[in-house]
Amino acid sequence: MNRSTYLLFVLFAFLIGSSCKNKPTEKVPVIKNSEDLRKWILEVTLKDYERNTFGFDLRFIRQRKTPILLHDDKMQNMVLISPEYQGRVLTSTSDGLNGYSYGWVNYDLIASQEYKDHMNAFGGEDRIWLGPEGGQFSLFFKPKSEFTYDNWQVPYGIDNESFEVISFKDQEAEFFKRLNLTNYSGTNLDIAISRRITLMPAPVFLTNHGLALNDKVRGVGFESLNIIKNLGNTEWNKQNGMPSIWILGMFKPSPTATVVIPYKDGPTDKMGAYINDEYFGKVPGDRLIKTNKVFYFKADGHQRGKVGINTFRALPICASYDEEHKVLTFVEFTKPDTISDYVNSMWKIQDNPFNGDVVNAYNDGPLANGTQMGPFYEIESSSPAAHLAKDQKLEHISKTVHLTGDEDALNTIAIKILGVGIQEIKDAFK
Repeated sequence: MNRSTYLLFVLFAFLIGSSCKNKPTEKVPVIKNSEDLRKWILEVTLKDYERNTFGFDLRFIRQRKTPILLHDDKMQNMVLISPEYQGRVLTSTSDGLNGYSYGWVNYDLIASQEYKDHMNAFGGEDRIWLGPEGGQFSLFFKPKSEFTYDNWQVPYGIDNESFEVISFKDQEAEFFKRLNLTNYSGTNLDIAISRRITLMPAPVFLTNHGLALNDKVRGVGFESLNIIKNLGNTEWNKQNGMPSIWILGMFKPSPTATVVIPYKDGPTDKMGAYINDEYFGKVPGDRLIKTNKVFYFKADGHQRGKVGINTFRALPICASYDEEHKVLTFVEFTKPDTISDYVNSMWKIQDNPFNGDVVNAYNDGPLANGTQMGPFYEIESSSPAAHLAKDQKLEHISKTVHLTGDEDALNTIAIKILGVGIQEIKDAFK
């Protein structure tokens, strides 16, 4: 997709009025040039699609914003990205316009055209934040403030400001943002963020794990390459604070959705606790289950809780399975082979602010005042803390892959990659 094609997205943003009342019969479009794409986008904009389909989400976003669409030649694997929402991947599909839309989208918030205090939970399968969230080097609390929800604020540059579009084509888009932040300790941070999203065929992911995609399973994947650069004169170190790249994906909760977190076994005196489950109060035992290979974390969107795995125990992959929709999701990310410093995001002054978690999972639920941002659940990964002098860079790659179809075929994939099968995941909370 070239720049003129993107302008066509903008040009046809107003075409939201007339709608067909019947569910559209999807046909494979022939997209040879920008004019073909223009006509196809116009067709999509003028039709109704069932809720939870990609066509519904594409049409909904196109009514309000000017997204970028990554796609394959058959318009079956598609990824929807919003520059206005910080270059985040809003959602994706493996089955075209009428296919299931995998990301969680906050329709009410987006439709309101308003911005909220604390955080704007627009949704999206892959967004970039910067850590740490809490502690003496926090980027979410003002200096000397108490670590309470009322004082918590996502930095505006990664919450409600647009990212600049650097380039885009059919299967790739690049974004840029410059931020100037002050951490809890008063250190000024001049930061450049670069972000590249690439459509990634599911077979590529499976091949890397010694597997092949058969005709019983369909899939879509994408990769985000995220880079931060120190543009200031102050070195980022353990005395001043070292930010990290933090990638978060929001997905649709379900009574049958379960996050699966593999981990490394070993003695606690050398490797620390098996899991940190006290971010927002200890997670009850009926919502977090430990086996000898993985942790199971309930992802129903009914009770707020968060867990994390440290650098000694974390593996560079996390997953979830939604039994209701038969969707197996993997989030794979870069993690150094050596033990590294990771920022600690606990909401308190910390004895060791660089003994944080590599991978996290969050289940949304009502706040104390009864309100709720979602519901959704998240799978999150972080880079090591960025010990950078002026003009130095740090990068972090996250890959998200959705597979759906025959459960026996999905079972083979789950066992190979996670060490546990689909039935084990389904039975975890029964």
